[in-house]
Amino acid sequence: MSEIKPNPEENKPSSVAVSSAKASVPAAVPPGVAQHQANKGNEAPKPPAPAPAQVAPKTPPASASPKPSATPAPPPAPLPNPLAHLAAPFQGVDFKLKGFHADASVGPDQVVSVAEQLDKDGFSLDTITGVDWLAQGQMEVVYDYFHPVRGLRAAVRARIPRDNPELPTISAVFPGANWHERETHDFFGIRFLGHPNLTPFLLPEDADYHPLKKDFKA
Repeated sequence: MSEIKPNPEENKPSSVAVSSAKASVPAAVPPGVAQHQANKGNEAPKPPAPAPAQVAPKTPPASASPKPSATPAPPPAPLPNPLAHLAAPFQGVDFKLKGFHADASVGPDQVVSVAEQLDKDGFSLDTITGVDWLAQGQMEVVYDYFHPVRGLRAAVRARIPRDNPELPTISAVFPGANWHERETHDFFGIRFLGHPNLTPFLLPEDADYHPLKKDFKA
């Protein structure tokens, strides 16, 4: 009886079976990729991008309404005149601004009369000085008076031509005016008619100049 030899091809697995087996086994995924895919699956859906804001059209500015015309301020009320009882033309002024309470502008022929009125009213003479108004061609003499009891101060002003600066002396009413008039004559060249001794008071005896005149040249 002949011996039957096994066929080696029968023990080999079928290629079709191996291929199908490989297809049924899923391919191995690296750990990092698997985790990324898992996280990606858990992410919340992103909200939709907001729509661009619409800009409202600019409205032209309203034309400014005309302002009502301001009512002019009323003129300030005249200040009280503490020397209204005198005949001299005194006017009340602001002491905080001027340094005196009453002021009067008079002609050169009235300075003696006003000095007499103030003397009778209890005033004393404080000082006499001059002002050179070069552009106007005038000189001005300013008399300052004060009341030692009532605490009042008054100024009297008189203007005279610059080319002939003279007016009467008041030294007969207020003897202290003697020195003040001499000093004013020294510096401004103003002559006080009737003065008993109108000689230099502060300048040298032979001085023929007046240093406070605006056109004085040393």
